[in-house]
Amino acid sequence: MKAIRNVVLALTLTLIGATSMTNPSAAQAQAIAPTTTGVLVILTAKAGVTREQIMAVMPAEVRQTVQLYLSGKIREWYSRGDGRGAVFLLETRDVADAHAIMDGLPLAKQQLMDHEYIAVGPLLPLRLLMANP
Repeated sequence: MKAIRNVVLALTLTLIGATSMTNPSAAQAQAIAPTTTGVLVILTAKAGVTREQIMAVMPAEVRQTVQLYLSGKIREWYSRGDGRGAVFLLETRDVADAHAIMDGLPLAKQQLMDHEYIAVGPLLPLRLLMANP
């Protein structure tokens, strides 16, 4: 099944590349830089940090996180399925701004969590649907 999925992916990428080479408008659509509409932040408890250490900070963390949500800085928030942290979608167009927001939270100030920042935006291949045939 994995082999079939890899073949389909390779074929799709090849066709997208061939389309962009033969269709200038599609090539222009792909050449457009991605637009960042938010920043996904994945929080993971640092190795060696105990649940007790995190829970001691959680009341303050939750209050400040709710305040960020109510002020429009957090668009969405989720618990990680593995129980090791959280995932936030921040309403910012800049990873540096996301760092500043997250660095102000109590868990970050006490260096209990690792953060991974991923700028996100509209799915670029959808631009191909808008290109003139």
